[in-house]
Amino acid sequence: MIGVTAASVHLPDTDLGPVLTELAGPGGWPESLAGTACPPERAATLLGRRGLLMKEPATRLALCATHRALGLAPGPVPPPDRDPGTAVVAAVNLGNVETVADLARTVEREGYRAASPLTAPNASSNVVATTVARWFGFGGANLQVCSGAMAGADALVLAVLLLRAGRARRVALVGAEPADPVAADLRREGGAVNPRAGAACVVLTASGDGVPLELSDGEDREASIVVGPAGVDLVARWGDYYGAQDVVSLALAYHLTAAGVAASVTVRTGGRTAVLGGANAGS
Repeated sequence: MIGVTAASVHLPDTDLGPVLTELAGPGGWPESLAGTACPPERAATLLGRRGLLMKEPATRLALCATHRALGLAPGPVPPPDRDPGTAVVAAVNLGNVETVADLARTVEREGYRAASPLTAPNASSNVVATTVARWFGFGGANLQVCSGAMAGADALVLAVLLLRAGRARRVALVGAEPADPVAADLRREGGAVNPRAGAACVVLTASGDGVPLELSDGEDREASIVVGPAGVDLVARWGDYYGAQDVVSLALAYHLTAAGVAASVTVRTGGRTAVLGGANAGS
């Protein structure tokens, strides 16, 4: 059985209060959701300064979310031992799009020799997933999903498949998106009303510890996600986190369920249905 043992929601400039009051009642919020998430430019307050030079906003947000999900104290992480049993699956669509655009302009104007050796590595499409793995010593499978609005749900399915296949005993499922001018413009052109920057991390295990997560085949191939017994539209309430949206929703539902609040989340993607907390909130 797959279980969720930890999670974090790291959403700078987002007021969680009204939605949490609606779901958990006044004073019923889990302590893990209290406090304000630091923006990417202040990530050093949580992670320490070492190693953050040239890291992009989405990468910094993903590191902050994972740091919090692991329950680490503020400050730099000691050089970790490599853990081949922990995999990373990241859902990120536009994490490095500003770097790619800037790099393309530089090469077009000045030639490839003008490209900064500090910036060019960030043009790799899987930079978020690999940075999280190296930062925390996760030496297992390393995947990044860039499938648009379904990225978080698709990444969840891949994480569960890794666990079921015995390729990992633990998976850090990470979602992160930036809201820099390039990313925000692309999202608005695609119809997003309120694109936001944010990240979340969910830790899944094959041991069945924590809140149970069920994944089964189904006929519904329309990607959707529902949070809470009555359903709360987090996009309408908090903004559009694009590829990270489903991971944000899953992390929120985990916190509420672990705190004894009646909440569940249902994800439908690719013919499979995943249910957290043992109750199908979407049916």
